[in-house]
Amino acid sequence: MILLPGLLFILWGEPARCLAEGGGFDFYGEIRQYAVATNTVYVATEEKLYQLNHDLTLVRSVTQRGIIESGEHVYDAQFHRVTETDHWNTTFRVNVLLPFVENATLISCGVIDRGCGVCELLDLEDISSVLHRELFSVGPQRRNSSASVGFLVNVEKTRTETETYILTAIQKDKKNPDKIHCPSSETMNLHNTNNKQMGLIFSYSGDGYNTINVVDDVEFVDGFQLGSIIYLFSNLPQSNKVRLIWLEGKTSKIQTFRSLRGATLSISDGGGGSRLEASSVVPGGPPVLWSGVFSVDGGRTNTELVLFDISPDLTGEKDKDPDFCTKSSCTDRITPQPKTLKPKKVLFRQDYMTSVLAVRQKAWMIFFIGTGDGQLIKLCVDKNYHTTCPRVLYKATDDRKVLAKMHLDPVDLKHVYVPFQNQIKRVAVSNCSTYTNVQDCWSAQDPYCVWCGSKRSCTFEDDCQDSDWLSIPDDSQQKMISHKVVKDNTGQITLTIKTHVTGGSEALANFACQFSASSSQLCIMNNAPPQFPQCTCILTNSTLPTEGMHVTVKTKLGKTRLTEELKLTNCSDIMGPPTSDLCQQCIEAGCSWSTNSCSWRSPGVMEDSVCQIMVSGMNISKPEISSITPSVVSFYGKNHAVLSGNDLKDVTRVRIKAQDCTQQESPVLNNNGVNLTFHIPRTDIKGVVKVCVVLSDGSCHGNATITYRSFPSCTNIVPRSSWFSGGRKITLMGSHLVFVEGVMHSHAQQEVRPPRHNDFQNLIYDTPAAQTNGIFTSKVILKIANETSACSTRITYYPDPEFVSFTLMRIGDNVRITLQKKADKLDMTVAELSVWGVQDGQQYPCIIEAKETTNKSDFFICGIQRTPDDNFQHLMIKFGDKTVTLGPPSLVHQVMLILRILLIPCVIFVLVIICRWQKKLTDEMNNH
Repeated sequence: MILLPGLLFILWGEPARCLAEGGGFDFYGEIRQYAVATNTVYVATEEKLYQLNHDLTLVRSVTQRGIIESGEHVYDAQFHRVTETDHWNTTFRVNVLLPFVENATLISCGVIDRGCGVCELLDLEDISSVLHRELFSVGPQRRNSSASVGFLVNVEKTRTETETYILTAIQKDKKNPDKIHCPSSETMNLHNTNNKQMGLIFSYSGDGYNTINVVDDVEFVDGFQLGSIIYLFSNLPQSNKVRLIWLEGKTSKIQTFRSLRGATLSISDGGGGSRLEASSVVPGGPPVLWSGVFSVDGGRTNTELVLFDISPDLTGEKDKDPDFCTKSSCTDRITPQPKTLKPKKVLFRQDYMTSVLAVRQKAWMIFFIGTGDGQLIKLCVDKNYHTTCPRVLYKATDDRKVLAKMHLDPVDLKHVYVPFQNQIKRVAVSNCSTYTNVQDCWSAQDPYCVWCGSKRSCTFEDDCQDSDWLSIPDDSQQKMISHKVVKDNTGQITLTIKTHVTGGSEALANFACQFSASSSQLCIMNNAPPQFPQCTCILTNSTLPTEGMHVTVKTKLGKTRLTEELKLTNCSDIMGPPTSDLCQQCIEAGCSWSTNSCSWRSPGVMEDSVCQIMVSGMNISKPEISSITPSVVSFYGKNHAVLSGNDLKDVTRVRIKAQDCTQQESPVLNNNGVNLTFHIPRTDIKGVVKVCVVLSDGSCHGNATITYRSFPSCTNIVPRSSWFSGGRKITLMGSHLVFVEGVMHSHAQQEVRPPRHNDFQNLIYDTPAAQTNGIFTSKVILKIANETSACSTRITYYPDPEFVSFTLMRIGDNVRITLQKKADKLDMTVAELSVWGVQDGQQYPCIIEAKETTNKSDFFICGIQRTPDDNFQHLMIKFGDKTVTLGPPSLVHQVMLILRILLIPCVIFVLVIICRWQKKLTDEMNNH
């Protein structure tokens, strides 16, 4: 009975330690590979292989440690997995992890220390069950190869027969070759997956074996199959190109490879200078839409999310690619240059993007974007490739990198798996329930969210029990209800209301509008009946009051009621200098803005975006921004930032616009025309925001940026104690500490201690004094703008150090002082103490040289250089904010010290006498 819990512990590990807060799972060791199939997540780390439910609860885990038994050759070495408590001498490092659902197996391939390749077939339902193990290299032979890919492909041998193979595309790097004593893999390979195929499981042989090689070094990024077409993406570092390869999975292995065709992906006119970091195909089609994260600055900082049409071009000649070929050598060939594909749209620009997952929701494309600073961003794109405002779904407090591959939960399709170095988070694709009314639900511009009329709440569509629901339309719109006012040649005024929604059949079948005004009848009697999505009202009066007319429009869609308050104004009366505010007033009145004026005419721009790019009509100098200090802050913001530039005297506000479309304005606090101060507000997204300065007419000028980073965190405190009087120098260690404006302690939160020094990883400050005499602990709190963040470690307060005596000793022209202090738990260092000898009112600095410690006392040794007198009246001792004086020892203390000194030779003399007497006694006993 005792063995059973122990065995379960080995197989299942310690789930309590692995469960992470907020829908995640923490792993032992770094994640090497992970895969998702049906309702299970499989994760291979440096130490273990995990099997998790789709909600990331642990099913079981097995160790990757084992015993290697040597064979005649290194590649004959046998690997046997052991339990976690047994002796082991090697570790299985997984490079390929593929769920083969149709075969009910999990394919796990990699390398072992002091050996070559190993492949295992595991039971898909129970990874502790090994169905087959084979010494064969599938995938890269190096332990750390992040630029190789492997996935399952189907090859259509006949119309009724299809074979499944493992396609591996392996990084070729001349600087880091494969192990010389192991069988070498080619650049691209097709491996068997079962023993019914020609050759053994995992072998290359059979079916006309062939491979694909490459001219230069290659780094593979991604690969997948759609229909019969196989897509492979790679970077060619030497030629600085991003390549796409098409293969047709037909007939046989050899014919699949010989169908090789390719293209170059270019996001710039020159065709080079970019690098593919991550990719995801967009479901649906044709056409075959594909999204890629490209770095465009030679490094990995400046990144763009780009949309391509990668529909295969099968008209070109096969196996004539300049970089890839089916020959043993791809050199000395005359080949045409491959076609160049250009992007359909640059969807998003954001620093440090590292991964992307594309999904479809109705007519919308939704992109989940992972970043190098720990964010998951959602970007929705409509059928016309217009993007909505990006939303941050998850934000790590630190700068943990999101790994390159994300997956959608296959069970509920409502969560995304976000992998980090040793953790996977399960993040909801939407937070519909946070929107409490129909307007907010629609304004979220989230294709996942619908307003459920029967529940009167914002939910996922499948959570609405009937068809009475409303959602956003297939194209991006600025307003849920828009209106337009048109005046024809006869003077008749027509008010048109349009609802920009889609809905369930029940909601759309019950569509109605009602117009009303405080005056007499608003619309003529023979108005056209409402027809979704719009209603029309022909006004009974062809003129509008000078002060305008207030109109209420009530719209009914199923059980949902929408109310819009309008103010109709004579469009010709909206006059003045062509400012941004005047343009906005014209558009909001339902009029048309064209040629810098407002009119009844229907042609012209009807969107308020045109108003945001208008220049000021005021007769003042245009402000310019030269700098903002600081320009890098945490996402908590910064108080009293300084903006410098020219002609700033008329600036009233500072406008900050983030990539998530949020726009905030901070009032100017002080302004001398050259410098102004303002508060940088907090934000919910890390990254770069744009800054301009606002004049009184609403126009915004200048082009500056502020970068938001993670907020500070402290992981260690040295020392972890302070004396009651305070002023002890404390060093905090962590990240982003340069953003900290002050430090507080929980016992004295009204006292903010400014940093003496702070940089990215360290902060030094002085502790505040205690407000009680008893020993206690105090929480350390960081102040960042208007927010606070507590450190995980506390500081303990102890009584002030107690100095009891000192002794003097002249050594030549110098005086050596030994200062005695009672032992305590403060662990005071030499650097924290300052000592002066005082004689006739003059202070002589004593340079601390050393510290010696016994069980009951600490002794600090210092020296006063070149002093004529050693008869100091007292010492002045300073630690922290406190200074104490210590007088010379009393007469009694001096007498006792002399007695102690004289006692030492006396004790030695007595011991010598005793030893001689004992020796004499021993000799006499021996003689007898």
